[in-house]
Amino acid sequence: MADLFTLEIVSPDRIFYQGEASFIEMVTTEGEIGVYKNHIPMTNILVPGVVTIYEENEVKKAAIHAGFVEILPDKITILAEIAEWPEEIDVPRAEEAKERAEQRLNSGDAEVNVARAEAALSRSLARLNISGK
Repeated sequence: MADLFTLEIVSPDRIFYQGEASFIEMVTTEGEIGVYKNHIPMTNILVPGVVTIYEENEVKKAAIHAGFVEILPDKITILAEIAEWPEEIDVPRAEEAKERAEQRLNSGDAEVNVARAEAALSRSLARLNISGK
């Protein structure tokens, strides 16, 4: 039996996930990280991406749209701006958002807010990634 830690993912509108996991993968401003139980305490800023939760007998994936993670030896807490399961993703809407963001980035228009367009692209790619598209 794997060593399990408590995992909680909270968004402004709900407790998205609460349970036990043996491993978690996520995307931070410093890159992708994976965490097991008894990790050294730390905090990180999350960027839009996929969070993969390894439970004892199942693997779950969710899209996270920025937030913070607190890592303690026996508990990980994620405060997410938005968290979505694959079945909650509106795939056509995510594809349209991806196309709009790519058009803005490729337009060469000096009026385009590049950071905002890149963030929109990252969110749509995370959604499409977990939806299997």
